[in-house]
Amino acid sequence: MTAPYPGRCACGAVTLEVTGEPIGTRQCWCRQCQQIASGGPTNNAIFKVEDVAIEGELAHSAWTAASGNTLAFHFCPKCGTQVYAQSSARPHLATVRLGALDAGHGLHPETVIWTEDAPEWAASTRLWRAGPASRPLPRLRRRQAPDRAAGPNISCHADPFCRHPAATRGFYTRSRMAVLAV
Repeated sequence: MTAPYPGRCACGAVTLEVTGEPIGTRQCWCRQCQQIASGGPTNNAIFKVEDVAIEGELAHSAWTAASGNTLAFHFCPKCGTQVYAQSSARPHLATVRLGALDAGHGLHPETVIWTEDAPEWAASTRLWRAGPASRPLPRLRRRQAPDRAAGPNISCHADPFCRHPAATRGFYTRSRMAVLAV
């Protein structure tokens, strides 16, 4: 899809329309973005401010980012949907959250930034496997805990993409001293 890119918050109180193409798209793993995105990254498209029209009331907050710039983020005060952010270093640009744009916009992050702040699990290929939108959790059954003297019987999960050196078809839970297997 090309411009215009319409969008709205989750409750519909805030709407936006972007009339220009993005200057860039990126995913940000800085700690502040992880906090406002509940542990994940923010996914963003950067547009010229004059190309972004917003209707409805927005709340905002600001902090000093790791870069030293002041970053203001704007969100719907009714539902909390992040709409856009703006850096003091680039006041002529609006960093629009991809989730605020209507589905089907076709934009995706082309760059990933602040990767050194990303949690270790963020690079796991198992998170990106193609599959149904909602897959049932596997049924788990208990197995006898391994003999500790025999060495570790540890796996991240029963996943063929697991790269743990002692991978097995289960994972060791130290708190329950049991191995769960699929």
